[in-house]
Amino acid sequence: MKEISIVSKFSVYESTSELPNDIQNLMEKAVSIRKKAYAPYSKFRVGAALLLDNGEIVLGSNQENAAYPSGLCAERVAIFQAGAIFPEAKIIKMAITAASDTNKTIAPIPPCGACRQSVAEYETRQESPIEIYFMGESGEIHKSASLKNLLPLMFDKKFL
Repeated sequence: MKEISIVSKFSVYESTSELPNDIQNLMEKAVSIRKKAYAPYSKFRVGAALLLDNGEIVLGSNQENAAYPSGLCAERVAIFQAGAIFPEAKIIKMAITAASDTNKTIAPIPPCGACRQSVAEYETRQESPIEIYFMGESGEIHKSASLKNLLPLMFDKKFL
């Protein structure tokens, strides 16, 4: 038997004012769309903003359904919309913010497992990393240089 060690590294920004200007703008758009989320069941609102290599910004917010598995997270709404509207564009950066209607969210909230897998598909497909910035409704922002950093043993097409 042998052991392996996998290390993930993140940059931590104390507040949005520390972010580079383009990321501040992206996060502001994520916050704005987060407020439009349809979250009557979980009361947990998420917004995502993607910057594409063609300069376009694509937004998504979580969309719930009384049959929970039928809803969709903000990250996947944005990613799938980008894939449908701009199929040749690469996703360069992603900003994610989450807030609860019942609790203050000050810890950075990363993408869920299903969203990580969806981002992994696009990162693999485009053969380039996607920078991911994530936060709660306020507080620190964490930056991951890629999805592979968030999900180092990711499942992708090479296993099929």
